Amino acid sequence: MITIKKAITKNDYKDFVMFPSKLYKNSKYWVSPIIKEELEMMDKKNNPVFKNAEAEYFLAIKDNEIVGRIAGIVNWVEVKEQKKNKVRFGWYDVIDDLEVSEKLIEAVIDFGKKRKLSFIEGPVGFSNMDKAGLLTYGFKELNTMITWYHNSYQKDHLEKLKMKKLAEWVEYRIQIYSENDAPEKVKKFSSLIMKRYNLKALNFKKTKDIVPYIDEMFDLLNKTYNTLQTFVPIQQYQIDHYKDRYLRYIHPEFIKSVADKNGNLIAFAITMPSFSRALKK
Repeated sequence: MITIKKAITKNDYKDFVMFPSKLYKNSKYWVSPIIKEELEMMDKKNNPVFKNAEAEYFLAIKDNEIVGRIAGIVNWVEVKEQKKNKVRFGWYDVIDDLEVSEKLIEAVIDFGKKRKLSFIEGPVGFSNMDKAGLLTYGFKELNTMITWYHNSYQKDHLEKLKMKKLAEWVEYRIQIYSENDAPEKVKKFSSLIMKRYNLKALNFKKTKDIVPYIDEMFDLLNKTYNTLQTFVPIQQYQIDHYKDRYLRYIHPEFIKSVADKNGNLIAFAITMPSFSRALKK
């Protein structure tokens, strides 16, 4: 018999966060998230997204063991301002048992019905700043700290539960060249565009040099991704939170930005060394 338990206590939250460590412990490709950050994400005192969102976390129990987990999420900005009457689900991990997936999805649907929401979508987080997506191929590729890993049967479970694909995201591996070794075509095209539109590259040496541009970066994120299926505008209090959360991970020289002739930011890219091997160890 499968029962669904709502996480309420600190121990429940820890069980919720640690379940993937049990499920994927023999996988060569699963990479653990940072446990402290996962717990902070669930904490209303630490995660400002709860100013405009709410969530419940569910654990599936079978034979006195946890066999699955899922989060039911409502982002009220999305519902009230964007008029998307949906409940989100995320943090979806299960053993290979269709009934477990069915019970977990039903728990989220019931969570949504109580809030008069009419359809379900996921796996996604609270906003575009969280992990999103269900792995559908590439199961023999090491995932990153900002993506979810899934077993292949999880896709099959959702299809059997009559869920349909709304969007497909593809992760690419791209060869990076030094400025001198880049193909001549790339260097020529870059120079042409910079001159034609009177653009300027911004290079940072210290973290304090980046801070004045952070709000502009988030504004660009909102403008760039507003057509995505799961887009919700990033609120200012979330921006302030992400400054504190992510700036410590980023080396200033790994952020590249482009400004127009008036000094307005028009593009940026953030690169990071992979933490996957370190986290796995």
